[in-house]
Amino acid sequence: MEFVPSLESVTLLRRYKRFLADVRRADGSEITVHCPNTGSMRHCVLPGQMQRALISDSGNPKRKYRHTLEALEVAHGHWAGVNTSRTNALVAEAVRAGRIDALDPAEGVEMEVKYADSRFDLALGARQAPHTFIEVKNVTLGPGPDDRDDGVIAFPDSVTERGQKHLKTLMQVVAEGKRAVLFFCVQHSGAQAARPADEIDARYGQLLREAIEAGVEVLAWRTRISADCFELDCPLPLALEGEFQSLAGG
Repeated sequence: MEFVPSLESVTLLRRYKRFLADVRRADGSEITVHCPNTGSMRHCVLPGQMQRALISDSGNPKRKYRHTLEALEVAHGHWAGVNTSRTNALVAEAVRAGRIDALDPAEGVEMEVKYADSRFDLALGARQAPHTFIEVKNVTLGPGPDDRDDGVIAFPDSVTERGQKHLKTLMQVVAEGKRAVLFFCVQHSGAQAARPADEIDARYGQLLREAIEAGVEVLAWRTRISADCFELDCPLPLALEGEFQSLAGG
């Protein structure tokens, strides 16, 4: 995913009302930007600190908030991608390019595909008869400033009943004879592994383990973040019980 023009480097002053953020530009002026992230952004926004940030320009002067918050410099000098609306496109781009060995794009890659009363982010195969359903999650919960930088990035950053439902539906997909994949798009430059955030949402962690036992595949890839380009960089292992475990297709 290339950015033309390149993302603008600014300083984050504060995030508020969930979807808004104030930033200071290099010339000292301040603007309000859109923050498309429904999560808590725990350890992405660092309270009491001004952080380096990257914003994009929609080029649309009619938009109420023309600019969008894309990434933040987080603890230990790493960067995290916080625009969750980019996540599906990042994964779809990599799949279509044939970069994810476990996900063959030859029979088609579709986005926003309905299944029962749910809708999956991606699917492989014809839209009317997909054989693989893929749920994508944006993963950014890294260590805080006072934590050891262990490179293990977690999901979710707050309790997610929606995420729990997705895991149950993925298990339903497997039970009905189709392939189900949970894809952790880890938008954190310090990532060395991914894990469920059991300390935040124990039910999600329990369901994730049940889903793996039921045959749901879990893939995780780190995202390379720069002002010019975001792209999936390399596969990551999954840490379930404090140790890194190889992921299917990684």
